[in-house]
Amino acid sequence: MPILLYGIVALAYAVLALHFWRTRWKAAAAQEAALWERIAILAPLLVHSWLLYQDLFVAAEFRFGFGYALSCMLWLGVLIYWLESQFVKIEGLQPLVLGLAALCAPLPAIFPGLVSPPYAHALPFRLHTVLAMLAYSLFTIAALHAMLMTLVERRLHHPVAGSAGGGGAHGASGGPLTGPLAALPPLLTLESLLFRLIGLGFILLTLTLGTGMVNSEEIFGRALSFSHKTVFAVISWFIFAALLAGRYFYGWRGRTALRWTLAGFAALLLAYVGSRFVLEVILRRGL
Repeated sequence: MPILLYGIVALAYAVLALHFWRTRWKAAAAQEAALWERIAILAPLLVHSWLLYQDLFVAAEFRFGFGYALSCMLWLGVLIYWLESQFVKIEGLQPLVLGLAALCAPLPAIFPGLVSPPYAHALPFRLHTVLAMLAYSLFTIAALHAMLMTLVERRLHHPVAGSAGGGGAHGASGGPLTGPLAALPPLLTLESLLFRLIGLGFILLTLTLGTGMVNSEEIFGRALSFSHKTVFAVISWFIFAALLAGRYFYGWRGRTALRWTLAGFAALLLAYVGSRFVLEVILRRGL
């Protein structure tokens, strides 16, 4: 039954992603999400929530491999997007977020992961896991924001021949934007939202590293262990710290900020998802 439900959730996300692609990205004019569309997104999100809760908190065995990590990341990503969209018009993100959710939602059924050791059931370890997933999800949405902003910036500086109209997202060049891009807020507003996401994600990432060191000290007798997971997590922390410092002291923005955001997200993705994939699928090892 869980496999079937995961499949239904993935199919619902995919259908919604296709719907928003056809009605937003392919449309000549921008259109704000209707009430039924918001409810339609919420339906698979609630089922997805129930499935993850059953597997991670009710099941007798605790498994949390890269499949669960990606599924949780995109579950939280859809949730954050859904909440964010109630206050800010970000119509261009629906196909991206929902499309990725459709790919990642069923991964726990395909790659359930290995059974975690007893210490993984402890509350401090689960708190660490929750903080990590929250941080990952915020940075996932931030990375999608960065990619969307990159697309907008390119369209502004290199507009498609024959395009007309445009309102919402605009910059110094004032090039025309159509479809969902025209409904987006100005680039400066998107940039401000991007850095709010990065700032909150950085706080959660710092807490994740802190709780990870405490757990490592109690379980293994040392605060930090030299592993791919630790190395890439610390690299990601330094990238985002440098980005926030550059923003505060030197006013970094535009392409510089977008490149640092994507670099930090790539390092963070390698920190857990990449290392877990190698351990579980290639080496067949647990934590």
